[in-house]
Amino acid sequence: MKIAALQMDIAWEDPAENQRRASRLLAGAAEQGAELAILPEMFCTGFSMNAASAAEDPDGPVERYLSGQAREHGIYLLGTRAVRGRTKPRNEALLHAPDGSLVARQAKLHPFSFANEHEHFEPGARQQLSPVGPFQLGIAICYDLRFPELFRSLTLRGATLMVVVANWPTVRSSAWSHLLVSRAIENQCYVVGVNRVGRGGGLDYNGCSAIIDPMGQVLETAIDVETALVADLDPRQVDHTREQMPFLADIREDLWPCLRAAD
Repeated sequence: MKIAALQMDIAWEDPAENQRRASRLLAGAAEQGAELAILPEMFCTGFSMNAASAAEDPDGPVERYLSGQAREHGIYLLGTRAVRGRTKPRNEALLHAPDGSLVARQAKLHPFSFANEHEHFEPGARQQLSPVGPFQLGIAICYDLRFPELFRSLTLRGATLMVVVANWPTVRSSAWSHLLVSRAIENQCYVVGVNRVGRGGGLDYNGCSAIIDPMGQVLETAIDVETALVADLDPRQVDHTREQMPFLADIREDLWPCLRAAD
């Protein structure tokens, strides 16, 4: 299955311009045969704490845009936006199917308290898996990457592909790259990290988006450039890796029973 990580430069709080940029990248990825395309975290606004203003209702403009693009190109499409929640907005990922229908919603589980995100956004309360072609897909959003228990829990419930969408700044790019590889090695699955480039909210972003195989080998990556990274992922490689080195079978689930929590 061909996967496209769309590393884009996000215009600060300018949804119309960002949809134009995203559409160009999506068209290019579709021409390369991508079957799943992934946009960076909060691709329409950047990582803005102006949540009350940016948040939309379910089935709002960003959701309709993603649905329309998925249908136009006949691909799975993943993008995130701010949506109104119970007490505060949520930073929420949306996964649409090739017919434009909504497959999954996944709110960010760990608001980034270092940047006071928790004061503006409420956390998600559940994790879920979604079938996407031959893969079982788990979704994480930016700061979620620092919590390995999330990825292990998804793996124990059948995940074979993890996607991490982010606005991860240059100053911490080494952590981003190392953690993505670690999550792939720990869970013997594909990991796709999709970050932005450019400047927004006073921070610089160098991308370092990456597509990583179950052994931790980086298949595709790019720095400081707006681009679509495309790789053909084979689910048999996950099975082969787990059969050749079956350490997941040695996890002491009796010590960590919460890791198999249901959706």
